[in-house]
Amino acid sequence: MLSKSQARVFFLGGTILTFAVFIGLSWHSLSVEVPKQTQSDKLTPQVVMGKKLWEDNNCMGCHTIMGEGAYYAPELTKVVERRGDGYIKAVLMSKTPWAPRGRKMVAYGFSEEDATALLEFFRWVGEADLNGFPAKPKYKSVQNN
Repeated sequence: MLSKSQARVFFLGGTILTFAVFIGLSWHSLSVEVPKQTQSDKLTPQVVMGKKLWEDNNCMGCHTIMGEGAYYAPELTKVVERRGDGYIKAVLMSKTPWAPRGRKMVAYGFSEEDATALLEFFRWVGEADLNGFPAKPKYKSVQNN
C-alpha cells in the first residue's frame, strides 16, 4: 500500500512523464511527419491557384477531398489516378452541365489555364501520403456458370 506522499510522487511522476512523451511525439509529428506527408516542397503556383479556384467555386459544397466536404458528388482525393487528365479537363471545361448517374455538376466552363491549375491541385492532393485514405474498393470477381 502506498502512503499519501508516495501516491502523490507516483501521480506527479506519471503526469510529468506522460506530458513529456506527448510533447515529444507532437514535436516529431509537426517537424518531421507532416512536411514529409504533405509534400510541401512540391507546391507550385499552379497548385496554389488550383486550391484558390477550389475554394472560390465552393467545390467542397458537393465534393469531398481528403475526407472533408459534402457527399453529393464523388470524392476527389485520388481523382487523377482514377480518371486521368483528359477526363478531368473535359468536365472542368464543359459548357453544359455534367450529369453522370443523375447528379448534375455545374457547367463552370473553366479556361484551359484554370482547368490545368485545378488538375495540378488534384494531382498534388492525390500524391500526398494519406496513410491509405481513401481505401481502394474491394471488387468481388463474378464467374459465369
